[in-house]
Amino acid sequence: MKATVLALLTFATVPATPATAQSAYPPLQDYVMPQEAEITLARTAAPASVTAKATIKVLTSAGYRIVHSGENGFTCLVMRGWSAPTYTPQPFRDFVYDATIRAPICFDAVATRSVLPYYELRSALGMAGKTPAQIADAVQAAYATGQLPRREASFAYMWSAEQMLGRGIGSWRPHIMVFLPYYDNTMVGGNAFGSPLPQLSDDAATPFSVVVIPVDSGLAIRLP
Repeated sequence: MKATVLALLTFATVPATPATAQSAYPPLQDYVMPQEAEITLARTAAPASVTAKATIKVLTSAGYRIVHSGENGFTCLVMRGWSAPTYTPQPFRDFVYDATIRAPICFDAVATRSVLPYYELRSALGMAGKTPAQIADAVQAAYATGQLPRREASFAYMWSAEQMLGRGIGSWRPHIMVFLPYYDNTMVGGNAFGSPLPQLSDDAATPFSVVVIPVDSGLAIRLP
């Protein structure tokens, strides 16, 4: 994966510009967690029947690295603000600068193959100091040239009660992320953003569309 991310970074050809006072990256240390704490948090993303046999990744200064190799095809990690939408909703793109975001997630086997590389690229670009616009340009170029895989219909658990998804959102509610390229909100019923019903959360009508399906709040998983 290291070689893949380095290859994808070659598409980020526009030098990072100095950030404004309202859009400056905090020090990387503010994004990093103690490894054992991050492993424990990652495992709150899904039921133990999933996480016990999943691959676990943690964030390092060189990007996400495997600390436990699993056997069920799932990959669990804690995403940071760099996982913000690439295009829409527009206000959420600046979440890349929020070092408090912690989003435990467990990708299924198909999403591990076709979706996780996108989030790892976004993370690497954010760690390199790229702005939201530069991240979007780099992602678009990588996807257009085949350096990012074409997404397949797949899903991920986000059931952690400990998730912090950004200012104004907080822990929200446990939910399933369904990766459905080119979907828009009308295709899931036109439900309101933030409602307890299925809704289009990220990048509607693009290759990176994400449908969110909330689940019963009683399924939220807390730290042991």
